[in-house]
Amino acid sequence: MLRFDPFSDIDSITKSLLAAGSGSSRSPRFMPMDLYKVDDHYVLHADLPGVDPGSVDVHLDGSTLTLTAHRSAPSEDGVHWLAGERFAGTYRRQLSISDDIDSERIAASYDNGVLTVSLPIAEKAKPRRIDISSEPPSPAGTDQATQPASIEA
Repeated sequence: MLRFDPFSDIDSITKSLLAAGSGSSRSPRFMPMDLYKVDDHYVLHADLPGVDPGSVDVHLDGSTLTLTAHRSAPSEDGVHWLAGERFAGTYRRQLSISDDIDSERIAASYDNGVLTVSLPIAEKAKPRRIDISSEPPSPAGTDQATQPASIEA
């Protein structure tokens, strides 16, 4: 009897992506980050230890925010490696941001191996109080009381 497991391919792909021995042992695997909201903006912290600050790039294209950084490998000339666990190469992370973010005021800084990106919430997306009047709202463009319209058949 032949058994078919529809999830075996997904399990295989997941294991290969998460396995410690997959790919080059010196290539970056991920860019760990935290994202949280404070008052009227979001804050993103991405760990990029040992990355040259000049290689860090934050780019916004439409609604896609791309974080890129590069860590150079140490020189291999005349080196007899005993252990090589630090990653080298290009880190890249892409995030989709909503229209509720004020893209003109996004700011970023890189300090002590941590990239910090501030994503301010646009004024139009902030909660606001709506005043309630005691009169029924009038249709747009009319200043006088509305008369019932007559309908002819």
